[in-house]
Amino acid sequence: MATSSIFLSFLLLCICISLLPIFTSAEDPTVSYKFEVSYITASPLGVPQQVIAINGEFPGPTINSTTNNNVVVNVRNKLDENLLLTWAGVQQKRSSWQDGVLGTNCPIPPKWNWTYNFQVKDQIGSYFYFPSLNLQRASGGFGGFVINPRSVIPVPFDTPAGDITVLIGDWYIRNHTALRKALDAGHDLGMPDGVLINGKGPYRYNDTLVPDGIDHETINVEPGKTYRIRVSNVGVSTSLNFRIQNHNLLLAESEGSYTVQQNYTSLDIHVGQTYSFLITMDQNASSDYYIVASARFVNESRWQRVTGVGILHYSNSKGKASGPLPEPPQDQYDNTFSMNQARSIRWNVSASGARPNPQGSFKYGSINVTEVYILKNKPPVTINGKKRATLSGISFVNPTTPIRLADEFKVKGAYKLDFPTEPLTGPPKMETSVINGTYRGFMEVILQNNETKMHSYHMDGYAFFVVGMGYGEWTNDSRGTYNKWDGIARATTQVYPGAWTAILISLDNVGVWNLRTENLDSWYLGQETYVRIVNPEKNNKTELPMPDNALFCGALSRMQKPQDISSALRVHGSVAIFGVLMAMLSGLVL
Repeated sequence: MATSSIFLSFLLLCICISLLPIFTSAEDPTVSYKFEVSYITASPLGVPQQVIAINGEFPGPTINSTTNNNVVVNVRNKLDENLLLTWAGVQQKRSSWQDGVLGTNCPIPPKWNWTYNFQVKDQIGSYFYFPSLNLQRASGGFGGFVINPRSVIPVPFDTPAGDITVLIGDWYIRNHTALRKALDAGHDLGMPDGVLINGKGPYRYNDTLVPDGIDHETINVEPGKTYRIRVSNVGVSTSLNFRIQNHNLLLAESEGSYTVQQNYTSLDIHVGQTYSFLITMDQNASSDYYIVASARFVNESRWQRVTGVGILHYSNSKGKASGPLPEPPQDQYDNTFSMNQARSIRWNVSASGARPNPQGSFKYGSINVTEVYILKNKPPVTINGKKRATLSGISFVNPTTPIRLADEFKVKGAYKLDFPTEPLTGPPKMETSVINGTYRGFMEVILQNNETKMHSYHMDGYAFFVVGMGYGEWTNDSRGTYNKWDGIARATTQVYPGAWTAILISLDNVGVWNLRTENLDSWYLGQETYVRIVNPEKNNKTELPMPDNALFCGALSRMQKPQDISSALRVHGSVAIFGVLMAMLSGLVL
């Protein structure tokens, strides 16, 4: 008996050793996560509802990594519908296969496992992940994503006493399925039911507005210390003003770029955006302090309930927070203050980035633009009897065979490489129309918002330079207002109603990359496209091969094999299998 146990242990050890190359890379460390995505019942606004949880948590866990780490996330889809997770702002360099959007990846079917395996190459900063399909983010499934700098790279501020992730966003009591049905029926989503802070409802600062029994977020701090607080707007479509009573927000970083450090009493954070602040606990401890995230550019008397309130609690606090909330900017009918605030956010060109060279050594203002796209959005229109949102007159239709997969297997007719450089002049149309980007080109994109609501736009695979904003229609003369030296580099920018925002993109990341509005309702209705960037000299230096565990769908569905234990063993970074083997080896299972 003892001999057989020794033999079995030896066999398991050999299996574990043989699997090690699958789970790790000799060059860079690996951080591994196992995500079980499922529905749970929660009551963030006091009403029981279905939310999407990860490992039973709402919001999901924060992914904590370091520059150049390999990140392995094994996802088990326990929803009753397809799932993809995307990593907003994580650039997936050379690896759009891992991006987690329909134009690139086939979805993970219900009851299936799929493992993401990517490297956070040459990046630092604050981001978040979320489910990208079918409005699912409106029900949860999101969490923070932190990329810490390597210890050899200097950081332009002292090490904080703590690092805190805060996820804010508007919230509906109806789940994503009900919201989807409303949009499909041609209706607007209407006013949200509230704002959540880390998945929790408002502190009961007002007995009339806030029912009893709602759980609220509390951040515990020590007096005199400075903390780094990373704030992401993970909501549906509402811009939020973030502020902490009596405390200055020293802006330090935004989506991977260190900023010129400036103090703000409050900052507008638009849908999909992330900022990190250094906040010093320099107030007295006579009471706790309010943390507030409230709706912007709305009738505040009617939208009072769309306010998230948490508590900043000093360890020596002598009482609860009380009294009125700190005031938001008083500019409901004039966005000039907000735009000027946005323009004041500048790139710290003297700081080191993820690599030892200064960021400022890349002088984007001196590079010749090779292609220009004017992307204009308008209020929703009816196309073929359905309410649709458009970008330059095109409402995007997701392909049945993802664009990147269609390229790999030369599937004809999956998409059209004909997205117009200027808005269409004829009637709007529904198309799978894609931008043809030039590898190593330098693209100027003008985002023109001709709606009455705020939009924010995001591009996967890149940090772009935000070089200009202005009201009215963009013209060639608008280039004279561009910031060509220290415009912030980020992945998500706001475009004010009746205004434009100009961005510059260095097209050095081969792949197929989603360019979209972050407003979930407009995104769902078609306000997106993709930028396809191909290196004419194909090689593994500019794009990694298709992963072994790639899923197949659409015209390639016949290639998809049923999922079984053997395919699970082939999945890179299958933390569960490795863990079981190690447990058996240690005698926990035997």
